[in-house]
Amino acid sequence: MFYKKLIILVIASLINFDCEGQNQKDNLGSVFEKENLIAWCIVPYDSQKRTPKERVEMLKDLGINKFAYDWRDEHIPSFDEELETLENQDIKLQGFWFYSGSDPAEDKKLEIILNLFKRQKTKTQLWAMFEGWPNFDKLTQTEKVKVASESVGYVAKKMDEMGCSLGLYNHGGWFGEPENQLAIIEHLKMKNIGIVYNFSHAETQIHRFPEFYPKILPYLYAINVTGLQGGYPAKVVPIGEGNIEKEMIQIIQASSYQGPIGIINEDFAEDAKDGLQINMDGLKTILESLGYKKTVATYD
Repeated sequence: MFYKKLIILVIASLINFDCEGQNQKDNLGSVFEKENLIAWCIVPYDSQKRTPKERVEMLKDLGINKFAYDWRDEHIPSFDEELETLENQDIKLQGFWFYSGSDPAEDKKLEIILNLFKRQKTKTQLWAMFEGWPNFDKLTQTEKVKVASESVGYVAKKMDEMGCSLGLYNHGGWFGEPENQLAIIEHLKMKNIGIVYNFSHAETQIHRFPEFYPKILPYLYAINVTGLQGGYPAKVVPIGEGNIEKEMIQIIQASSYQGPIGIINEDFAEDAKDGLQINMDGLKTILESLGYKKTVATYD
């Protein structure tokens, strides 16, 4: 039933988007062109354990010029080398991952990132997820928004002081619901807060995507795509192997979204390079099936 509802909503969202307009937009360019892709989830999910230099070489071999940095504690000593290598090789640092508990003011890792950005004069987006507030389940929705906003607002202010932005990253739970992220943004009314939306954490949201997507559209910093295979919840698979992502891609293409598109490796291949290539090939196949000839040509 949920999948039938998705199809109905997709058709409704596209009904005013005629083929001529679609072809005209593709002739002018598309957000799905290769030069607009971000490499994501390629640091801890890489059997080759590449160094910053080797990672940049991989991205250049694949023709990707944007990178979002996900990391684990073992990578902290190489933070400076990572950022310096990206800058020297003209790879844009699109985002820098951060996981926060309930009190980011006491988070030593946030302090490390802030000092790093100051040293390197970094201007980027912090892709952050928040959770762990005490007795959160017992709060009302209004109280939850207020409590979460205190944490988010603290980090957003720190980012603003350095000319950076904060992207709210969906990763399950209350904070991962787009309606709740919108509520936080509307509560704080800060200009440097947006949303990074992930297909890979949309397993229970796919039936609502055509409904909430127009609402989050004005705040979207990035969209990270994967394949999604229905049932409900959906299963995350490589792009092109699902039965849902094509319709979601059509909705994005038909919208006014002009930001970057992320492709990920997480769990798709042991070698991050192979995982990125698998998803680029799958995305190209979908674009071919939709008739986006100019966009497909950028992958050749």
